[in-house]
Amino acid sequence: MRFLLICALSQESQQLPVYLQEAVEEVLPVLKEQEVRVFQLGEKREQDGIINLSEKIHAASDEQLPPSLRSRVTMKSPALYIYTSGTTGLPKAAVINNERVWLASYLQKMSGVCSDDVIYVYLPLYHSAGFMMGLTGAIERGITVVLRRKFSVSQFWSDCRKHNVTVIQYIGEIMRYLCNTPKTDGDRVHNVRLALGNGIRGETWAEFLQRFGDVRICECYGATEGNIGFVNYIGKIGAIGRTSAIMKRLAGYSFIKYDAVREEPVRDSRGFCVEVDTGETGLLVAKITKLAPFSGYANNKQQTEKKKLYNVFKQGDVYFNTGDLMKFDEQGFVYFQDRIGDTFRWKGENVATTEVADILTMVDFIEEANVYGVKVPGHEGRIGMAAIKLKEGRGFDSSVACKHVESYLPMYARPRFIRIQDMLDITGTYKQMKVTLVEEGFDTAAIQDDMYFLDDRKKTYIPMTEDIYNSIKNEQLRL
Repeated sequence: MRFLLICALSQESQQLPVYLQEAVEEVLPVLKEQEVRVFQLGEKREQDGIINLSEKIHAASDEQLPPSLRSRVTMKSPALYIYTSGTTGLPKAAVINNERVWLASYLQKMSGVCSDDVIYVYLPLYHSAGFMMGLTGAIERGITVVLRRKFSVSQFWSDCRKHNVTVIQYIGEIMRYLCNTPKTDGDRVHNVRLALGNGIRGETWAEFLQRFGDVRICECYGATEGNIGFVNYIGKIGAIGRTSAIMKRLAGYSFIKYDAVREEPVRDSRGFCVEVDTGETGLLVAKITKLAPFSGYANNKQQTEKKKLYNVFKQGDVYFNTGDLMKFDEQGFVYFQDRIGDTFRWKGENVATTEVADILTMVDFIEEANVYGVKVPGHEGRIGMAAIKLKEGRGFDSSVACKHVESYLPMYARPRFIRIQDMLDITGTYKQMKVTLVEEGFDTAAIQDDMYFLDDRKKTYIPMTEDIYNSIKNEQLRL
């Protein structure tokens, strides 16, 4: 038996928003056919096919439940489903068992969180970062939790000061949002001593410390459904953790060569994968074992199999494909480079979108950049394109942008198209969305935003026109 819980209540009336109620009622017959029970949190009375969970909770007995109800529950039993963010495809329900929840709850302890700390959680609790790293970790530590309905960059430090917050969580672009706020005399007036999370970029890390003071940043790496993770205990700026020969052997992970054109690992003459050398970017894979299992996605065998790699180093072995490209230095520090779906190949070279985005945001009038590759008729691979958000009150200076990318990026990595948006699409955990952008490409008929084309002869970005689009489409204009 499966169930669907509806809990997006309006703050004012504690009633289910009309748009969500209508959406559920529209698919209710299909849910009934699939034997999905629908529960609703709120004051609205029960209706056919939707059970009011609030009424059931209020009517429930205060007596302790008999142990027999959980007699068959083990550490391997499913505890909850958490949907992946769907940055490069549709979200999938990852199966999280009790063991995973239990292990995740110890991350705060591993990071140095103490019982008298106060943690600030503003991330959505329907994702692993907010729920497992934040809430369950706080329960394990027995610490105070300050919950916020939604992240607010303008109220962030005010909340921290008001509630005497000592530990903050971050993910994705959060830290850069904070660094982009106007500087004040009170930037260092707070009690935050530890920042726990993942996805902070190296230059943002350094800027955050310089501006907001001596805050220990504990960068972690892991995927909701993955069987491998890293924690940067040392605080090496830009690193997600550290590797060693002993750790690799015990944990069963490797960094292997990856072909971005064929979108598959490189294999030798025997058909086995090849490990990368120090300083070389490789795909992180982790062996699937009893100690490091991969539970896969609920009722989705096809997507579960897509995340598995067979016969990696010997016949019959099975590895989890993280989909993440990384490299490590001489000291063993590991650095995240890009995701498989984000890295593209142009002019025979691999282009890491995160690196290009970092370069673009160095321009003083660009606040955010989402870089991706788009197909071009008559050309192999994908050419670079960027959707950008300008800083408030600033315009796009095409000549400055062109000079900047020419100074910092090789020819093959320069975004040939720039698309200006009022707001970049992100997921609930502040990860940038690329699917729609890639599909729309640089088609002037499909895009209403202002768009620019990098003209090599004029040494500037010029407004993208239908004539330019047709010339590229008809292969009259070579790129």
